[in-house]
Amino acid sequence: MSNQNEFFVIKAKENGVNVIGLTRGSDTRFHHSEKLDKGEVMIAQFTEHTSAVKVRGKAIIQTSHGTMDTEE
Repeated sequence: MSNQNEFFVIKAKENGVNVIGLTRGSDTRFHHSEKLDKGEVMIAQFTEHTSAVKVRGKAIIQTSHGTMDTEE
């Protein structure tokens, strides 16, 4: 299974959580961003364009590898 098919879930624990998608390739750049408010959930997946995701703020992140909580 390619990790391009892998979904992950981000649930905001406070208002203003930023979810930022980063591009693939030799020149990594921001290409998409979302702002979540407390209680909002975003379901996303890696694609041919997205190789990494940065989460800024208090959130719970669930993947097939487990659940993690951002530091407070």
